[in-house]
Parts: sequence; structure tokens; C-alpha cells
Amino acid sequence: MKTFEVAAILTCFNRREKTLACLNALFQNTIVNDMVLEVFLVDDGSTDGTSEAVKASFPSVNVIKGSGDLFWNRGMHKAWTEASKKKQFDYYLWLNDDTFIFPNALSLFREAANETKGQAIIAGTTMSEKTRKLTYGGFSFEASQLLQPNGQLQKCKFFHGNVVLVPKAVFDVLGPHDPVFHHAIGDFDYGLRALKNKIPSYILTDFVAYCEDHETLPKWCLPQVPLKKRFNALYSPLGNSHPYFFFVFDYRHKGLLVALKHFFSLNLRMLMPFLWKY
Repeated sequence: MKTFEVAAILTCFNRREKTLACLNALFQNTIVNDMVLEVFLVDDGSTDGTSEAVKASFPSVNVIKGSGDLFWNRGMHKAWTEASKKKQFDYYLWLNDDTFIFPNALSLFREAANETKGQAIIAGTTMSEKTRKLTYGGFSFEASQLLQPNGQLQKCKFFHGNVVLVPKAVFDVLGPHDPVFHHAIGDFDYGLRALKNKIPSYILTDFVAYCEDHETLPKWCLPQVPLKKRFNALYSPLGNSHPYFFFVFDYRHKGLLVALKHFFSLNLRMLMPFLWKY
């Protein structure tokens, strides 16, 4: 029987306990008979002992040192690149270190991979452990709203990168995350690049993990925050609305006019946030 070789790729920074809990949930998963799992973790300059704790608790994990300025997207790019250099895996599993997968998650991904014959991206949907409400997953084509799992594989337009299975056939076409993006947007970009290349994406049949919703109104939108702090928040590499990265994303997927409009509206809202209701 041919083995089903999966490389799980993660990146982390100073979230030792969450990273350990994430890895524990991964290794506690029900591994189907033909599955071989190898883990690649980029530690992007953690100072809280994450690397040492991971090596002590999970010695099989490949810990890769980052430069300290990779953030999520470039960290995932590095993890993926290193994994692909070591071996030609059949699948690559993206996993955020604040996402704690359920014991049957890998089995569900395996079933979906069989059903799609290794030719599609499979995104997992997460819920809040506190509220049991949907938090992250794949977006519908019609209204770009998060899709609710319904027991069937559902096509999605693009997806969050919390827990996603990408087959080698897709990696061979798209490669890893685009390192032009520092922290955010790289997951949305990957899904839309797949769409342009006629590569389908689906969400799984059921929820596969807990992950709390981190979406809050950013500081750069708040009129009570001083202008300098609003500017720094908007242009922080950790920001989800960095004008330059959004310009690249919009220009690539929506055209120059939308990119320009979005660029100027982001800066205008940062300069005069009182013009918007929130």
C-alpha cells in the first residue's frame, strides 16, 4: 500500500504554551494506517523558550530558526520551502499554532483528499471553544461569507490559513506562500491564485478545530488613538490592512482601480477615522 506522506508546516513566535498545545493536539490525532506525518516548525526568534520546549516534548519536530522578522506568511513560506527541500511530500498541512485540531481531523482530511483525488485544496473550518460559533474557514463565491459545514464537501472561493491541506499537485503549480506578504493576506492570495489556475478549493464536511476569533477593530481605525499611533498601527507588518500589501493583493486580483481606491481609503480612514461609523 502506498503511504500518504504529509508535512505539517507551522510558524510561531513567543506563544510557547499555545504552540505546545497545538502540537499536542496534532500528535494526539487519529493517524490512519497509510499516513506518515512529519512536522516543520519555524520559530521566528522566540525568547520564551519555545524551541527548547518543543524539542523536549516533541523531538521528532523539525525546528527551523527564523530571522525574527518573518511574521506569519513569510514564516509559513520558510517552513514550506524547508519541508519541500527535504522530501517530495504527497500533501502539506498548514496549521496555525493557535488552532487545536480535533482527534478526527486528519481522518477527515484524508477522506477529502481521496474524494478529490489529490487535485484540490481542502480548508478546515474552526469554531470558538467558548461560544461554539464558526470563526475561520472558507468563503462562498456569492457573498464572500464564511461557509458553514453541512456534511458535504463545499467549494469555496478562498480561505483562511488556519488549517489547510494542499496536495503536491497544487504545490507543483503554485509553489509556497508568496513572500511578498509579511504577515497577513498570503492565505487569501493563495486561494485566489488557485482559482485563477482552475484549481478547486473546498471546505471539509465538518468542523475540525478550535480557534478563537481574533477579529477586532484595529487601533488605526479609532479616533481616540493619537495620529502617530494610528499611522504606526496601519503600517505595522503585523497589521491586517497594511496599505502596501493590500495594494499588491488588490492589483493582482481586482485590478489597478480597486487597488488605488483601497490604498487611498485606508490612509484616509487612518487620517480621519471620525468620518466612519464603528
